[in-house]
Amino acid sequence: MNENRTYISLKSQDIAIAYLLLRILIGVNYFNHGFTRIFDIPGFAEGIVKQLEDSYFPEFLVRINSYLVPPVELIVGVLITIGLATRSALIATFILMIILKMGVTSVQNWAAATSMLSYAIVLFILLAGHGFNIYSLDHWRKKKQISVDSTMPNQQSTNNFFALNFGKKRRRQNRSYLN
Repeated sequence: MNENRTYISLKSQDIAIAYLLLRILIGVNYFNHGFTRIFDIPGFAEGIVKQLEDSYFPEFLVRINSYLVPPVELIVGVLITIGLATRSALIATFILMIILKMGVTSVQNWAAATSMLSYAIVLFILLAGHGFNIYSLDHWRKKKQISVDSTMPNQQSTNNFFALNFGKKRRRQNRSYLN
């Protein structure tokens, strides 16, 4: 019997392009959140304090966090968009989302809490798929560093010396267990 099967495969290049576009999309989103609020941080903070006045968080804590949200959103938005310190920016964004989630759930704003889950899923995908972040400044800097390291034989030979000696020592230790 000859079965006609269609095989679907994912190409690394396509995943990398999809990663790039998703990264830019979420980065622009966070950038615009921060940019639209950065010029009126006191007004933004007052609005958040009012929204969370019935929460169990003390007002000073809400106020401090409210003042930090716009600049953090702006900075992580830029970093994620251009792909610079992407992993760190994604982790910082996750932490920001956890803090915001605590606020909205403390006042039982379930609509906002549910909406935030979509951000969490996108952040998860980006962080888990960070290996596909090849169209980024991070990747460019890494490639540039590798080419600089390869043109500096003294530095590389020093690094190789330590790596080789450490590796030899580990192999000797492993062999002693086998005997």
